[in-house]
Amino acid sequence: MTDSAQIGVTGLAVMGRNLARNFARNGFTVALHNRTAARTHALVEEFGGEGEFIAAETAKEFVAALERPRRLVVMVKAGEPTDAVIQEFAPLLEPGDMIIDGGNAHFADTRRRERELRERGIHFVGTGISGGEEGALHGPSIMPGGSPESYESLGPMLEKISAKAADGAPCVTHVGPDGAGHFVKMVHNGIEYADMQLIGEAYQLLRDVGGYSPAEIADIFRTWNTGRLDSYLIEITAEVLSHVDAATGEPFVDVVVDQAEQKGTGRWTVQIALDLGVPVSGIAEPSRRAPAAGPCRSRWTSGCRCRASRRPCSPGRCPATRRCVRPRAA
Repeated sequence: MTDSAQIGVTGLAVMGRNLARNFARNGFTVALHNRTAARTHALVEEFGGEGEFIAAETAKEFVAALERPRRLVVMVKAGEPTDAVIQEFAPLLEPGDMIIDGGNAHFADTRRRERELRERGIHFVGTGISGGEEGALHGPSIMPGGSPESYESLGPMLEKISAKAADGAPCVTHVGPDGAGHFVKMVHNGIEYADMQLIGEAYQLLRDVGGYSPAEIADIFRTWNTGRLDSYLIEITAEVLSHVDAATGEPFVDVVVDQAEQKGTGRWTVQIALDLGVPVSGIAEPSRRAPAAGPCRSRWTSGCRCRASRRPCSPGRCPATRRCVRPRAA
């Protein structure tokens, strides 16, 4: 095992753990740190055969394990937890070192952090990472901001672990200064909300107007996924629609609670678009609906039945789709 690591990852939940493994699989020695040391040692024990890891139990040990200039990747929850990690590690760093924030931070927070750390000679690189936990492990799309100097040192490493386009080009580029990386990731996520809205509307038309069953719609989506509409979202939608609930024997989509939340990036996109005078109605509609939860808003009467399963509804609460229809004639 080597004495120093080329990059370090602190915050070893699923995304941080998989990103660390990705670096190690690509030949980099990776320092590991987590608030609870047990998670650090568990990663080394389970995946130590994938590459070189250096486990650190304290912040000082973690920083000491990194070669200069130090590259420290922060994979914790956006907001106050990110600020807390920066406050813990920044005093241990030296001019020229860099902190890379791979969370879904608001770009304005990233600009503030970059400005504050720049005054201390530390590079702060707000970095959008797309692809979820599978992408983090097998190759994400990466959107780093920060200074050009930081990208000169960090860029080749990100290019090696990133997803690759059909022509072999790495899915990573330096998108701009300070908060540009997180701004691009915010818009990227907002567009994804619009994609999901389109998929939802296509499902509703096929189900309520076309009369297709969820299993039949799954087959239609699989067909779409072999052509121009090929995408991860279409793929996983087909998987969900073909799934049957083991307890009831009903299509899972008719049983699962018709309720979703959002992490905020879609809403941020809409807010910034309003500030800039840019119309984004395709993003605004799903972002507006996402926080809404729970009971349907139709007036309930006895005899109300679920539009999908035709099972009786309870007052203000459909057992499957959360949508009510008027009582059917006797």
